[in-house]
Amino acid sequence: MDIKALCISSTIDEHGPIHVYQTRTGLILSFDGKIYQSYMKLKNVNGLALDYTQAMMTGLLFIPVVETATIMGLGAGSMVKNLLSSFSDLKVHAVEYRKEVVKVAKKYFHVPDTDRLVIHIDEAANYLKNTDVKSDIIFSDLYSSEGMDPHQVHSSYLRDCKDALNQHGILVLNICHTALKSEEELDGLLALEFENRLLSFEVEGGNTVVLAFKNEIPSITREELLAKAQCLQVKMNIELEPYAQRFCDAQDL
Repeated sequence: MDIKALCISSTIDEHGPIHVYQTRTGLILSFDGKIYQSYMKLKNVNGLALDYTQAMMTGLLFIPVVETATIMGLGAGSMVKNLLSSFSDLKVHAVEYRKEVVKVAKKYFHVPDTDRLVIHIDEAANYLKNTDVKSDIIFSDLYSSEGMDPHQVHSSYLRDCKDALNQHGILVLNICHTALKSEEELDGLLALEFENRLLSFEVEGGNTVVLAFKNEIPSITREELLAKAQCLQVKMNIELEPYAQRFCDAQDL
């Protein structure tokens, strides 16, 4: 179904169209005019308006101090902006292979120019193979108008993500509308590359959030996790506690 909103910008690069739509309350980034790639509320430009993006932040509950984060797939920069505004000392690396997407994100979606943000124009897999950056957390959200980027189901990509993490690091994957065969393949590859150090839970709308730990999963009780979520959701101005509860239920905590 087509997006029912006013299109205020359309551009085309070698990979296809990039549309920006305006509603009464927000802006939408879409590549095909049908699926929301990103959404920003005009009254909260640094917030996370889409459920799955808030759910992905549960990975931060397992990191004592986050200093460096990498986001694979900039989109309109929702996660970038939220992280930068929430953690004053955080350095963020964002990888986006479409230069025009970066231009649109800066022009319409308030992605800031700051020394704490480095945007790499590169394919995610190629960036990982060549980077020396070690991150506390990597968010992988690689999607186009055709669905999930095939790199997310490649063992080499997952292995390179693991290598780009600090010792206590976590890879957070967004899996959405994936064919059963691809989902089973990804589950197997994750189990292999991360030696079954995996936690996951489902989010309304068909998304599954997977947390893959480079080393041992920290021991934490349900009460401790929910207490952390309460504190972090205030700091980040997002609805984190409901997703932490859903996460705990999925793990039988």
